[in-house]
Amino acid sequence: MAEAPIRAPSAVPVDDTVLPFEVAALDLRGRLTRMGPALDDILHKHDYPPAVGKLLGEAIVLATLLGSSLKFEGRFILQTRTDGPVSFLIVDFKAPDRLRAYARYDAARLKDGQTAGELLGKGHLAMTIDQGADMSRYQGMVALDGGSLEDAAHEYFLRSEQIPTKVRIAVGEEVRGGDGGKARWRAGGIMLQFLPKSPERAKQADLHPGDAPEGTAAHSVEDDDAWVEGQSLIATVEDVELIDPDLSGERLLYRLFHERGVRVFAPLSLRAQCSCSRDAVSSMLKSFAPKDRADMVKDGKVVVTCEFCSTPYQFTPQEAGVE
Repeated sequence: MAEAPIRAPSAVPVDDTVLPFEVAALDLRGRLTRMGPALDDILHKHDYPPAVGKLLGEAIVLATLLGSSLKFEGRFILQTRTDGPVSFLIVDFKAPDRLRAYARYDAARLKDGQTAGELLGKGHLAMTIDQGADMSRYQGMVALDGGSLEDAAHEYFLRSEQIPTKVRIAVGEEVRGGDGGKARWRAGGIMLQFLPKSPERAKQADLHPGDAPEGTAAHSVEDDDAWVEGQSLIATVEDVELIDPDLSGERLLYRLFHERGVRVFAPLSLRAQCSCSRDAVSSMLKSFAPKDRADMVKDGKVVVTCEFCSTPYQFTPQEAGVE
């Protein structure tokens, strides 16, 4: 079989994509997310304070890195429930490309300079894979104890998947000339995993991919030279590189891994699209008790606003099933 031709990395930046890649010489696989308009659309549906928008952006990027690996048209749902100022985050990724997200926060508890860990506080991060009505759900959980979402992702892979994994995420606002001074959200993230193919390296790394039984102690992985090198390389990625609108994902990966050789695969597109509809909201209303529906009537109408996309749906009392 002829080897795949080697080509120069594309210089054309493409936003709202996930770019899978591998570094075969080091037994590394990963994904690189670059987000622009889709992220900006999701975050500007709500008037989030900058710190809350940034935190939700990080959750969105993490969900794309994890959810884009689904091989079926299901859902990957990432959500946090904590006691911090940002008490609830949810990102709903519907494979292969649809995203929606929402954050709940207490404005009175927000302070300048709070870290991601301080905004989240203590609680848990849940990641759910929903394969559809006829299939069982899978859910993994990890405690949040004042750390960042990156920290939580590392803990999850260490304890549940037992795959050496490193995640880097950056989110920021960009203001460009000719845009009326409007700030636009951008984000990027990279996830690197060590998946040895050779029996010798797999034995040395002592990997056990898959779900660990509940209560399993944290797995101790003997550092393989390849994984040490991979971690060192990804540690050099700067936030500005992850969100730079003028730097293509392929060029960034080439910067990191060109000495070892990096292979990129077809990019996966991302788009912001809510799944709400008037019919779905109407069905939801009819699931409430009659008294609850009656209490929703204000000024002779029932108005329901989607928490994800802020779209309002208006119904007459009769349409809402109020007698």
